[in-house]
Amino acid sequence: MKLALAAVMTAAALLTATGCAVSRGQQTMGAYVDDAGITTLVKSRMAESKVVAASSISVETLNGVVMLSGFAKNTLEKTEAERIARGVNNVKSVRNEIAIRP
Repeated sequence: MKLALAAVMTAAALLTATGCAVSRGQQTMGAYVDDAGITTLVKSRMAESKVVAASSISVETLNGVVMLSGFAKNTLEKTEAERIARGVNNVKSVRNEIAIRP
């Protein structure tokens, strides 16, 4: 429960810290907010997962396309991270660039 609360608090801080700047070639503020919401939701669901080490995986979203990168302990963790990202509303596609540590 503490981990979930920490994830929500971190997500809220990230959303407010980004301010009102539209970046990365997005045309509208709505698209930026949607992408930030997707990223936050993916990260919080990963933090709740017992399989995925959320601190080792980076999540970025651009126009509904989620990019996962970082390191996983095994194939199960890599595929679970992708499954979590695909399960979030408004995700158009997922690019899974997570590397498995030897």
